This record gives sequence, C-alpha cells and structure tokens, in this order.
Amino acid sequence: MLLTPEQFFGFLAFAVPITIAPGPDNLMVLSIGISRGRKQGMAFGLGCALGCLSHTLLAALGISALIAASPIAFAALKIAGGLYLIYLGFGAIRSRGIGDSGNLNSSTQPDESLLKLFSKGLIANSINPKVVLFFLSFLPQFVLAQNGQIAWQTAQLGIIFTTQGVILFSLLGYFSGAVGQWLNRRPTAGLWLDRIAGGIFIALGLRLVFAR
Repeated sequence: MLLTPEQFFGFLAFAVPITIAPGPDNLMVLSIGISRGRKQGMAFGLGCALGCLSHTLLAALGISALIAASPIAFAALKIAGGLYLIYLGFGAIRSRGIGDSGNLNSSTQPDESLLKLFSKGLIANSINPKVVLFFLSFLPQFVLAQNGQIAWQTAQLGIIFTTQGVILFSLLGYFSGAVGQWLNRRPTAGLWLDRIAGGIFIALGLRLVFAR
C-alpha cells in the first residue's frame, strides 16, 4: 500500500527544513559549487542525496525486523531515537552557524571529474554512522504499524527523503555562488536556520519519546 496523504505531507513538512538547514553535506555542496562550478557542486550533491538510499534499505529491514520480533524492542528503538533527535536538536541550537566557520569560499583541492565528485558524495553519505542513526530515529515516526507492510512504508519514506534531497541539493549546487554570497553577507542567517532545525529535531524527539 502507498503512504496516506497525511503521512506523505507530514513527513515532507519536516524533511525539507531539515535538509535545508546548514550541515556538513549541504555546506560541502555550497563550497564545491562556489569554488569549482555549478556542475561540480550538483554532482557532489547528487551523490550525497542518493547515499540516503543505503540508509533507507537498512532502516526498512531493521525496523521491520524489530516490529516482527518484538513490539517492545521497537518501542525501545523509538525512545532511543527520540533522545538522539533531542540531542541533535540541542547541538544545532548551540551551533554558531554556517558550520561554525563562517566561510564557504575556501577550497584547496585539485580539480576532479564529475564522476569522482559524485562518488565522493555518495560514499561520504553512505558510510556516515550519524546518518544511519538519523534515519533509524526519523523514519519510524511516520510509519503506521497498524497499516502493515512496515518495510514498504519505511522504504517509501526513505525514497521521498532522497528525492527531495536530490532536488534541493541540485538547486543548492546550481545556485551555490549566489547562496554562498548571501550567507557570507548574513552570518546570522545560518545561525537561525540551525536554530529552526534544532527546534524541529527536539519537537520530533519529544513526540517520539512520549508517543503511545
């Protein structure tokens, strides 16, 4: 079965601001786009976004297995995931903005092919344990266990997250020069984006911990 409209739009409403908020992946997309060009930034961003598919597979298999094995284990995962999201939220709120550096224009790496940049983004995201934990924490909140087909629901959520990531990272790479200049002229903008994302993480975490 497909996700309900409430699941789809509710998930998308949280996924987009989380993706937009400054973080290692999108700041690297900006940096590469500014220093090397639009195509290079878009190639790296596409790799980062598609790396989420590996985490989607792990989450779909893992969450489904937990629910099949033990509802108590699934509840423990949700509580642990909620606490992790709260931790991420407070970390984002404490951030000083724009990767705590304030400068997006530095890049001393030599020119690389689009395929190599794509591969770097794909690998960097795929092997990042923090992203694994994020997916295991984030996706279960929008899974309706009573609707069955847990793995398929989780896979759909992961594909939606990946798709909006592809779109946003591609736009970020394409407009990297203008976005980077705007952020560098407004150092507090990244700070407030971090705070908004932090608030979203904390709200999601609390919801996950206290949901029945």
